[in-house]
This record gives sequence, C-alpha cells and structure tokens, in this order.
Amino acid sequence: MTENIENVDTVVETPVELTAGEMLRNARTTGRRKREIPTISKQLCIREEFLEALENGQYNVIPEPVYILGFARNYAMELGLNPDEVVAKIKKEMGMQSDCASDDDDVTACAMPSIEEESWIKVLFGKIYQFIYQNWIWFAGAVVAIALVVFAVVMLKPDAKEEVADEVPVVTVESVVKEPEYKMPVRERFGTDNREKANVVLQAIQESWVKVEDGRGNTVFSRVLVPGDLYYVPVGNKYKATFGNAGGIDIWVNGELAPDAGPDHTRKAGISLAPDSLMGNKK
Repeated sequence: MTENIENVDTVVETPVELTAGEMLRNARTTGRRKREIPTISKQLCIREEFLEALENGQYNVIPEPVYILGFARNYAMELGLNPDEVVAKIKKEMGMQSDCASDDDDVTACAMPSIEEESWIKVLFGKIYQFIYQNWIWFAGAVVAIALVVFAVVMLKPDAKEEVADEVPVVTVESVVKEPEYKMPVRERFGTDNREKANVVLQAIQESWVKVEDGRGNTVFSRVLVPGDLYYVPVGNKYKATFGNAGGIDIWVNGELAPDAGPDHTRKAGISLAPDSLMGNKK
C-alpha cells in the first residue's frame, strides 16, 4: 500500500514576535538571575501592581501614558533589556505611533492635510475675513477709542509711575536665587516651595525616575521626570538622590551645570546633592 504525498503542504513555522510584557516577564523569570516582582518593586520604588500590569499588557491600570513609558524604561534597564526597544513596542501596542512613521514612501501624503480639512480651514478664514471687511468701521472706531482712553489715563495721572514704584516692595538680591539658563524649555516644576532658596536644581533632558531622600533615609521626592521637568532640591547638604537614567538628568548648582552623575540609561544611587560634592569633580 502506497501513500499519496504529492498534495502534502510543507508547514514552515514563523517565529512569533514577543510583546513588551512577554519580553519583561521572560527577562525576569528565565536565565541564571531569576527575580521576584516584590524585590524589584522595592528597588525601583514602583508599585507591584504596576509592574504586573506592564508584564500583562494591562496599561489601563497605570494612570497616565507618561508613567507607563517611564516605568517600562526603568523596568527594562533593571532587567538588562534595551529600554528604547521596550518603550517602542509599548507605544505601538497602545497605538501611540502613527502608521506614517513606518512608511517612508508615503511620508508626504501623511503630512499633507486632507481635502476636507483644507476646505474647512478656507471656509473658516473666508468668513472671518468677510466679517472684518464688512464691519471695518466698527473695528477702526474701537481701536481709536481704546487709544484715546489710554492717552487720557496717562495724561491725567502723570505721577502714576511714582505711585506704583512706591507700592512695589523692594526685594533684595540675596533673598532670591537666580534661575539657571536651562538647556531646554521648562515643562513642569516640582518642589516649588524650595524655589526661592534652592541652589541645586535638577532638570530632566531624558525620561528618568528620580528619588530624593533626606539624611534619615526618608523619601522627600519620587517621580518619573520627562524632558523639561524641574525639581528644586531643598537647601542643605544631607540630601541624596537615585537616578533611574543618570545621563538623563542635568544638575545645576548655583546656576552652573555640574558634571553628569553617570552615563545614559544607567541607574545610579547614593548621589550626594551637596553643592560642594556635586561640583567637586569639575575642573
């Protein structure tokens, strides 16, 4: 008896691409250095349920996208994975990346507005222009009236400048520390209670988790900073910091940029935030 094998299809197994969560879970549970989530949670100061959510792809458990990406980056670095690859996968899974970015042949088409959008814009600006054109006398009259009112106020109160000057309190130069000339625009400020006297300011130029502790080991600040965020360190020599991405934090001491605490994507702990210590290695 013979078998007919002419119509037998050859099955070729295609390797399945791992999700970001599967990459994190495999890195944590396989190999010689197996680790438990509670241990990593304490080390990174990230809640256990957030780490579990990252591994399970349940991103809705974490409140904001910026925290999702920041936690994922620090988790990946702690497990020895490429943080950029993990973050890119999560962005793709969450639909945060445009399809146009992966299609080099159609970049121009993606950048151009649709016909409906262009028509809508033209109609809107056309109506605004028509309204101003038909009522230009009213607009001109309003401008003249405002100018006359301002002129009258200035002429009737010649000593207004002296009165205002007398009411403004005098602020001594010593009471306020001058802000540094940061390398990028400020996005959000933290620790603003220390702003007027802080001589050490941290600014994120890359996503990085930052924790600051006092002399007794109590955490006074813990947060993922995104590029542009600032933190004003309380005055004193007792504070120490831990950076999830040491090269992603600019340290400003009395308006001067201090040396980097470490290379990019490297976790660094026990960093003294005393001004003399931060500037000690700068020549």
